[in-house]
Amino acid sequence: MTAANDSALGLDAVKSPGGRILKYAVYALLLVVFAGPLLALLVSAFSDVSDPTALSVVPSSPTLDNFGIAFGHGVGLYLLNSFLVVGFGLLLQVVISVLAGYALARKKFRFMTFVLVAILATLMLPEEILAIPLSLILSDLPVVHINLIGSLAGMIVPLGAWAFSILVMTEFMKDVPRELEEAARIDGAGDLRIFAQIILPMCKPALGVIGVFGFTMIWDQYLLPMLVSSDASTYTLPLALRTLRIDADVTPGVIMAASLLALLPSVAAFLFFQRSFVRGLASGALKG
Repeated sequence: MTAANDSALGLDAVKSPGGRILKYAVYALLLVVFAGPLLALLVSAFSDVSDPTALSVVPSSPTLDNFGIAFGHGVGLYLLNSFLVVGFGLLLQVVISVLAGYALARKKFRFMTFVLVAILATLMLPEEILAIPLSLILSDLPVVHINLIGSLAGMIVPLGAWAFSILVMTEFMKDVPRELEEAARIDGAGDLRIFAQIILPMCKPALGVIGVFGFTMIWDQYLLPMLVSSDASTYTLPLALRTLRIDADVTPGVIMAASLLALLPSVAAFLFFQRSFVRGLASGALKG
């Protein structure tokens, strides 16, 4: 059994001078590979960089002008659009996921296996395959016949049902003891009360997992905003980065500043859901 103080690579057990040198060299290499690009992004966002080949991890000529220029090119509007899409999209996604997970985990109905297979199959389809059918549906929404192209709603509605979140909630809800549900029914509780007061509170770790992954998935969407947006007023920040990159008047430092603004919300979301996220992963590992 590995000692409690061993690292994941087992390098803490190395005691010889040559082994220690190798250990520190491996640590330095990992630090450069994983932290180097992030540090270069952070430094360049606050530096006067005009040459894309001159990105450095050493601060030089600190300035906040890059952020001012970025906001002057509409980054504030793009950032607001991204927050609106991720806020309403994640809320819709969580609501649908917990309701669908409850139905699949606690109820029995015909063709349930077919429904599960169909949900799982959507994870195996590349976004590019769904692009044309999705654009046709959004241009004439079935039943209500509303055109959502060119609106933020067109980016929000397709995000509601995500197979990953539904499957995560289904598996967690399956592990809730049925004795608790039966005892609640004896006390006269209905399905809605059982769901809200018994099932859902026991799935908080799963909510953390789908919250982090859902936020990241929605925030990083590129193809969907590109299909829906008809003008720059509905661009999200990831899509707007493309227009900034091809703008001859925008320096690499401005692009790095906009990229930093695009990165920070994902980091903040992980820190916010960190405890539930780790608990959810740990619970999944123990069950597996």
